[in-house]
Amino acid sequence: MSVRVSQAGAVLVITLDRPKANAIDVATSRALYDAFVRLRDDDSARVGIVTGAGERFFSAGWDLKADESVDADHGDGGFAGLTEFFALDKPVLAAVNGLALGGGFELALAADLIVVAEHAEFALPECRLGIVPDSGGVLRLPKRLPAAIANELLFTGDRLTAADAARWGLVNRVVPSGTEVDAAVELATRISESAPLAVAAIKEIGRATTGLSIEDGFARMRSGLPGYEKVLRSDDAREGPRAFAERRSPQWTGR
Repeated sequence: MSVRVSQAGAVLVITLDRPKANAIDVATSRALYDAFVRLRDDDSARVGIVTGAGERFFSAGWDLKADESVDADHGDGGFAGLTEFFALDKPVLAAVNGLALGGGFELALAADLIVVAEHAEFALPECRLGIVPDSGGVLRLPKRLPAAIANELLFTGDRLTAADAARWGLVNRVVPSGTEVDAAVELATRISESAPLAVAAIKEIGRATTGLSIEDGFARMRSGLPGYEKVLRSDDAREGPRAFAERRSPQWTGR
């Protein structure tokens, strides 16, 4: 089985396990998508983590040995099941345990937060293969890094170390090798303690206002975004202030 799923409390851990390099073919993309659909649909799971088995590779990206075309149909979620899964309103963390190359880097970029082992490295080597990192790399990386740095990585395929990724603000944590999943679970658990409707609305607002000015962003947010409107009318929006006043932990219902 190339994709394993386990649950720790409210955190769903999705592990890509496809020796030797956790490379991703069409079947694996679809299996990853199924795991992310489970995250979306299971009310007991509030946050997801995607990681790779082993210590050397998070993922080497597209399986070049799979004899599949460069434009193969990887399913509804796009390559790796997440890169085009735009309707997922639960946060996903990438726990990068090793090399994240090509589509592996694009999978990490599709996550909301990144926790990375100190020995890990990132790269988009597609230009050197005569192709384009079109599973999000060419679109997402320039939004996450200064344009000059992103373009250098895109044009050269050079590697970015974990330390430099942190220096440029690409990742949330750099942790000792072997502790990245535990660190991601700790962060994901903290996120899971927040109101689930509020977290979903934050993701929705972020998607809807990307690239807009502050003024236009306010107008879009107030225009009737369904997740945001649901929060305003929710029981949880009343429970949070009440719990604060009563000096107790809130009991979220997601309603």
